[in-house]
Amino acid sequence: MNIIIFRRGGTARHLSMSGLLVGTLFGIVGVVAGAGFTAGYYSAGEQAAARTVAEVTDLQGEVVSQQARLDNLRNDARRELDALALKLGQLNANVIRMNALGRRLTNMADLDQGEFDFDSAPAVGGPASAALASTASPKVAELLTEMNQLDTTLHGQEQQLMVLEGLLLNRKLHKRVYPQGRPVRAGWISSNFGRRTDPFTGKPASHRGVDFAGRAGTEIVAVAAGVVTYSGDRSGYGKMVEINHGNGYVTRYAHNAENLVAVGDDIRQGQSIALMGSTGRATGPNLHFEVRHLGRPVDPLKHIRETT
Repeated sequence: MNIIIFRRGGTARHLSMSGLLVGTLFGIVGVVAGAGFTAGYYSAGEQAAARTVAEVTDLQGEVVSQQARLDNLRNDARRELDALALKLGQLNANVIRMNALGRRLTNMADLDQGEFDFDSAPAVGGPASAALASTASPKVAELLTEMNQLDTTLHGQEQQLMVLEGLLLNRKLHKRVYPQGRPVRAGWISSNFGRRTDPFTGKPASHRGVDFAGRAGTEIVAVAAGVVTYSGDRSGYGKMVEINHGNGYVTRYAHNAENLVAVGDDIRQGQSIALMGSTGRATGPNLHFEVRHLGRPVDPLKHIRETT
């Protein structure tokens, strides 16, 4: 094999090489090229593996991040559900209080049974109408907002009902302590309030009460609730019971055969307090009934006629 080598100046030199030497050279070149290819192949494989590991690591980090985000969402949902449950409990307590208050008001106002039934949902009705378009379910936060508004409304209504209860209670208490009705189970009016002829002297005199004639032993009843402030003998009255009803009202029941109550007793309206007699300045069995307001006698007939 001849190899031509060109020199500077344009001269050439011929080299003659044997076939063995040429084969050796080509072998060396092949080995070097193979080694380079192998190194490049393994280097590329390592780079690809490194990229795959990095991608897996990134995916694992993303999974961990998503898991943390999911845990946060789950915790937020749990807290919102707890708040929802708490608000539902508060609303239920308010409804129970309002139902109890409504039942008390129904009883205090003497409404017909069944007119207001606080143990059942209110009856509703109306003609059929087109259904509204369905909307997405409200979020928990929106539900909590609506429930807070409902809670505020219920609280306001409860306050109004409590004011109404107070008014009804005061009216009921006033009715109980306001003198009204007849002070005897049986009997008839034998002498009115005001000027009359005194039955003992025959002269004009002022009569400070109303007399009820009847049978001895007839029950005498209190015309209003109150407290006994006197029970015993008093000049001219004979055996007398005096009851203080508050608000400046006092009633007196005189000429009794027997007093059935003592000083300090709490008296309810319609309770028997004495038996009719003729003690004191009386011509026969009768009840001398007086009503005093702020210390001055008033005509009992006004209170006797008020039976409601």
